[in-house]
Amino acid sequence: MTKFNVRALTMAHMDIKEGDEFLDIGAGTGSVSIEACMQGASVTAIERVEEGVNLIYQNMEKFGVNMQVIKGEAAKDLPDKTFNKVFIGGSRGQLEDVFEYLENHLEKDGIICGNFIMLKNLDEFSKLLKKYNYKEVETHMLQASYVDRIGLLKGQNPIFIVRGVKG
Repeated sequence: MTKFNVRALTMAHMDIKEGDEFLDIGAGTGSVSIEACMQGASVTAIERVEEGVNLIYQNMEKFGVNMQVIKGEAAKDLPDKTFNKVFIGGSRGQLEDVFEYLENHLEKDGIICGNFIMLKNLDEFSKLLKKYNYKEVETHMLQASYVDRIGLLKGQNPIFIVRGVKG
């Protein structure tokens, strides 16, 4: 699940508004999708892992939201519809295919945002943003820690949050 602090910053970068068409690729447990629903977006979430899909449905019920959930892989199982906001939480090495899909399915001036823990995926995403002429590209690294129950400070892996606007 996307941690609260990462999700909050990611959602701020996505600038979700009532009526947005939001696509969550690699939705995991659905935490980002559910947050987008709660902010008024119409959400389509795709997740390849059965356990993740089941958790998305459980979380939809828990938070009282509704969205389209697809059990499948990006980009081959993505719907033929347009979006103005896209979040990538996981792509299983299919980032190039996702960007090709977005050429015809992400509106001009639409926002794409991705979260990455692996430098090679961050690098590939950044190169694809440049290749496909995205503008207003921002990259942030979030390094968070928490205090455990006995008072020890526990560091978490850094997360890179990258955002671009389709030109």
